[in-house]
Amino acid sequence: MKLLSLLVAVALGERTLRPRGRNWVLGVGEQGPAARPPARLPAPTLSAPAVSAFADPAGALLAGLRRLLRGDPTPRCEMSRFVPLPAPASWARSLSPEASCPRALDGEWLMVSVSGRDLSLSSLLRKPAELQPEPVLITMATAVLTVLTHTPAPRIRLGQDAVLDLSFAYAPPTPEPAASLAPGPPPFGLEWRRQHLGKGHLLLAATPGLHGQVPAAQEGAVAFATWDDEPWGPWTGNGTFWLPAVRPFQEGTYLATVHLPYLQGQVALQLTVHKPPDVSLTPAPLVWATPGEAPPELLCLVSHFYPPEGLEVEWELQGGPEDGFQKATGEKWLSALHHHSDGSVSLSAHFRAAPVTTKHHGARYACRVRHQSLPTSGRRASVTVEVAGLSGPSLEDGVGLFLSAFLLLGLIRVLSGLVTDCDPQEKVTASTPPTF
Repeated sequence: MKLLSLLVAVALGERTLRPRGRNWVLGVGEQGPAARPPARLPAPTLSAPAVSAFADPAGALLAGLRRLLRGDPTPRCEMSRFVPLPAPASWARSLSPEASCPRALDGEWLMVSVSGRDLSLSSLLRKPAELQPEPVLITMATAVLTVLTHTPAPRIRLGQDAVLDLSFAYAPPTPEPAASLAPGPPPFGLEWRRQHLGKGHLLLAATPGLHGQVPAAQEGAVAFATWDDEPWGPWTGNGTFWLPAVRPFQEGTYLATVHLPYLQGQVALQLTVHKPPDVSLTPAPLVWATPGEAPPELLCLVSHFYPPEGLEVEWELQGGPEDGFQKATGEKWLSALHHHSDGSVSLSAHFRAAPVTTKHHGARYACRVRHQSLPTSGRRASVTVEVAGLSGPSLEDGVGLFLSAFLLLGLIRVLSGLVTDCDPQEKVTASTPPTF
């Protein structure tokens, strides 16, 4: 593979990151990355002469940095020292059979973590073990293990599957010729863990190519753990994580760790669950009212949404005495939350409008629901107000029609009786004497 270069500067000022030609510049404060919050980029203040040039044989680190600065104006950067150690988990001990760290890993190690909106990465950088003559203005180092994800903040709809992207790249740090090494990528371990509300849960552990006792996967989790088939490296791998039918309790920080012998790379993903509400308004489609009286109480049902926090219900009136949209005046209140078996919740919003006038005829009452799972405009349902006596028969009109129909029926019966009494045929028949 083609060698890619990366420039990293250890400065006394702010931590910064910016492109410069085909190189990349990264600054770190002298008190360490935890001394100050990550700086917004770009705003370089490089004042120290200690500049290190880093080679990236696998190309994953440089590709990730380019993508971060191209798509996110405010990536975050941290740098810290790293000490090669065996994996602490018992299931991954077979990755480090040597009694001590091999000499190939000698040297000074740094861990660089950069995150943005669409990508998060962590890379182990190794300086050479041999000493260099003073003064040292540029010190070479190599990106050995880079772990990255393109889904640093997955937002999953309740009940749907979560696919958390993870890839990694490894370039052997040994100075020995590739011909003296065994072909193929090294053994590795993959671990996915969730942290939420102060508790940690191991969801999946895998050691492809090794025969070891690993914990059983939890919650139906599956990972696609594999290397590519490059014989001599550098190698790229895949550790994408699949979690079926996500529920609210599965929210939290997901830590993805790639274990190599005495090396560990890790990224964090923040998974959130959401579900937009269904909104309906009753009575519908029309609300009948008489002038001077309040229309029937309106009930807006907001059902099966998540998370429960942050829901807002607004009542609007379109039309009426003041034309256009306006906030509806009246009495309003919310019910308690109703919890469903899938983790979603529902509630009902009640509204009792003020008395209407004839000018309210044709106006529309609406409830507008705003929630983080919805677009900024929210979701609404509305009904039309019909004022009695203007668009159809009122109650008095109905009574009048009933009385009119009753009187008409009586008149018809009277007239029918009169016609029967005056029938001439019946009279002739009655006056004819009997025949003997």
